[in-house]
Amino acid sequence: MTKTALVTGGTGGLGTAVTAQLLDDGWRVVVPWITEAELSRLAPHPRLELVHADLFDPDSVAEVAKIAGGNPDAPLGGVANLVGGFAMGGKVHETPIDEFDKLMRLNLRPLYLTTQAALPYLIDAGGGSVVAVSTKAAFAPFSGASAYITSKAAVWALVSALAVEYADAGIRVNALLPSVIDTPGNRESQPDSTRKNWVDPSDIARVIAYLFSDASAAVTGAQIPVPGVNR
Repeated sequence: MTKTALVTGGTGGLGTAVTAQLLDDGWRVVVPWITEAELSRLAPHPRLELVHADLFDPDSVAEVAKIAGGNPDAPLGGVANLVGGFAMGGKVHETPIDEFDKLMRLNLRPLYLTTQAALPYLIDAGGGSVVAVSTKAAFAPFSGASAYITSKAAVWALVSALAVEYADAGIRVNALLPSVIDTPGNRESQPDSTRKNWVDPSDIARVIAYLFSDASAAVTGAQIPVPGVNR
């Protein structure tokens, strides 16, 4: 039976690779979008459904979850939460609270709302897999990014809570801990980087595909490093 995957951030640098991988694996993939210019990054596909949505708005997220979970021929089986962001700043005493709040909201609100809305459909389907993106830096901090590091540590905290709360429903919840992801946006923002140990989006996509598959049935509540390798 075909299953459905909901991929937030599916038009982004990482999300396009994840969407392509899941389509190749036979999934029906629902991708919410907000920026029309990014739609050209995804090639048309008969099992790809694009839904205009604001993932910061509960009603909009509920509609996306309904579309993803409402097809009896392709029940919801996986949720990849890829929306998030990064920003450098000063040290804590130099960083306005608004900058802190901005990253907390960006990295947590879509994750919480999307997972919350999708959970009833996953429960009705007999279980499934939820993946979120934390970061290696949450456990190996560096200076000048306290808001980012705190928000991504909170992603892991939410994942660990979800893994416990929904284990009896057959829902597995795991967090990826990438290094810098080799996306066009990161290349543009860090033009002088050697990109040593940056991780390719296609590598992360394969990890997510594994976590969505039956082969990972025993994996939940895990911190999964994806640090990249020298090529």
